Amino acid sequence: MSKTRTILVTGSAGLIGSETVRRFAADGCRVVGIDNDMRKRFFGEEASTRKMRDELLANVPDYQHHDVDIRDAGAVNDIFKTHGRALAAIVHTAAQPSHDWAARDPQTDFTVNANGTLNLLEAARHFSPETPFVFTSTNKVYGDTPNRLPLQELELRWEIEPGHEYQPGIPESMSIDQTKHSLFGASKVAADVLVQEYGRYFNMPTAAFRGGCLTGPAHAGTELHGFLSYLMKCTVSGRPYRVFGYKGKQVRDNIHSYDLVEAFAAFVRAPRIGEVYNIGGSRHCNCSILEAIGLCEEISGRKLSWEYVEDNRVGDHIWWISDVRKFRAHYPDWNFRYSLREILKEIHAALRVA
Repeated sequence: MSKTRTILVTGSAGLIGSETVRRFAADGCRVVGIDNDMRKRFFGEEASTRKMRDELLANVPDYQHHDVDIRDAGAVNDIFKTHGRALAAIVHTAAQPSHDWAARDPQTDFTVNANGTLNLLEAARHFSPETPFVFTSTNKVYGDTPNRLPLQELELRWEIEPGHEYQPGIPESMSIDQTKHSLFGASKVAADVLVQEYGRYFNMPTAAFRGGCLTGPAHAGTELHGFLSYLMKCTVSGRPYRVFGYKGKQVRDNIHSYDLVEAFAAFVRAPRIGEVYNIGGSRHCNCSILEAIGLCEEISGRKLSWEYVEDNRVGDHIWWISDVRKFRAHYPDWNFRYSLREILKEIHAALRVA
């Protein structure tokens, strides 16, 4: 891309946001970041994104940072007024990301996830309506509907019945209605539908990427958010880890931040109107908690101290694997780079350096 073009990234000091900043800066773009470190408020000092913000300012040429809350429509509009139609892409990753935390403060959760997204879409509509708008949504928009699938209990994981139509993964056609979402899921549904609607109603190039577990070495994992990062952190440090329900056999697919941002870049190069994509590790990269514990112990050479809590988290999935075939059909040049073992090795290496 031309050096004169600008990319706007919300949540720019977080896991996916910082990966996006580096990816597009390496492409020669100027990057404007918005991040006010609400992750510290959500999850405490160890989850703060301040260190990453400072690294980006120090190491990414021409990176411009705004300590702005996306709920502040006036401040958001001022940033869009400044850059307007010069924006080559808008990548929205800012969010309250935990369904446990959302139940503690539904007002904050909803205003960040839904109202914040609305502010960004409105600013884009008025100042840069032709700019590709990428939204980091979540598989929690499907609520607990995946738990109704016919599952089999294996030694270390739950697995869908052989031959089921969802064996390759869960597609975008699964209903998001008549299900328990968690309040976090509900706020992300609102944002997800807004992104689609601004695409379809105003003919804007928007896409909602419904992610599984998003991960990577830059993740500031905590118990309430950041499964693989927090698990490895506990294994390395000796901190006790709690497994919530489903015998520890619940399955997650995991996608490295690099692979996800490459998917964003593919969409930005060839945008479409009001799209929705399930995106995650798919059959390429998935594990149960028990399987992940085994891998963390093997890679680190340490035993994890963990306890089992019978009650599962509200709205939690027993088995989630994303069907990424729709995205691959639209963008056939995109593929995975990272395996599960490679992801965990990177997380382990990053923790040792820290």
